[in-house]
Amino acid sequence: MTPQAQLDWVAEVRRVARQIRLRVLDHVIRHNGGYLSQACSSAELFATLYLKVMQLGPSQAPLIPLPFPGVPGPDNPHFFTGADYNGPKAPDLDRFIFSPAHYALVLYSTLIEVGRMAPEGLAQFNQDGSSVEMIGAEHSPGVETTTGSLAQAISQAGGIALARRLHGDTGRVWVLMSDGEFQEGQVWEAFEALSYYHLDNLGVYVDANGQQCDGKMEDVMGVEPLAARLESFGARVFEVDGHDPVALAAPAALPPDGRPLVVIARTNPICEMDILEERAPKLHYVRFKSEAERETYRQLYAQLSQR
Repeated sequence: MTPQAQLDWVAEVRRVARQIRLRVLDHVIRHNGGYLSQACSSAELFATLYLKVMQLGPSQAPLIPLPFPGVPGPDNPHFFTGADYNGPKAPDLDRFIFSPAHYALVLYSTLIEVGRMAPEGLAQFNQDGSSVEMIGAEHSPGVETTTGSLAQAISQAGGIALARRLHGDTGRVWVLMSDGEFQEGQVWEAFEALSYYHLDNLGVYVDANGQQCDGKMEDVMGVEPLAARLESFGARVFEVDGHDPVALAAPAALPPDGRPLVVIARTNPICEMDILEERAPKLHYVRFKSEAERETYRQLYAQLSQR
């Protein structure tokens, strides 16, 4: 890659990340609520995955999402999954498994910014009968499987990765997780299996923002040293600055070595929005306490837009 080409994709990732934050902030202001700190921490992560890391085909889904088709089953021929927004399931293309379902607003904003979903689709967010769920489900745009309680996606992704290897697929399976999911025992059972089967066609990106719904993770149940723990379970682990596109993308470009890949992205849950510090340590969800407070966020949106 030429120096200019690298500058171009890095600049595009940064531009998309800024737009993701702005779109989520605008939504939170309009609807008096939303998962804003998750956009602050993970915007570069989503942008890097979609623009650089994942090898996806063009979207196979309508730009404006279809209504909820009903639960899957043999009597429902109209059922679909949101995986179509990530392109066809071709042997040489990658698959994306989205684990922290409460990041759905960030995922939808990413799909809009990379041209896979229309902005009008976000108007359906959390509406009765919509597939654009507040907590992403298998029919939601960009979501392939319902992950249930947090931490189930890694097990599902492991099964997909094993099946793909048995079928001779060359495409990889990418998983986005939050660091809070490592408080769940199922994650560690999954990594035992990933290591045992040498699933190096699977890569995990972790938004390690140190936050959960009850405050700082270290005050609830810490998971550190996360890298050392994952290595002890047989993973190939890299810790990087989660707001640096080059650092995020580099591990994915390395040749597989027989181990599942984990990129721990150390992120800032108030990145570009220092105003959230006033809410610390409870950053999980924003709902305004007054119209005056909402106005301060409108002013922030105006300032960020001018940049």
